Amino acid sequence: MEPKDYTVSKIQGEYAILKDIVSGEELFIAMALLPLGVDVGSRLHYEMLEYTLVG
Repeated sequence: MEPKDYTVSKIQGEYAILKDIVSGEELFIAMALLPLGVDVGSRLHYEMLEYTLVG
């Protein structure tokens, strides 16, 4: 899978909705899989099965 960049568009309990910056597609993912400190509006980079916060 190629690297992708996302923005956190919404948090619902223990899940976050990520929006792909390029395609606009949404992804529903458990907060436990995301780095600490993620909040609505955070930018994330996904590569090699890992999410990292982007500046």
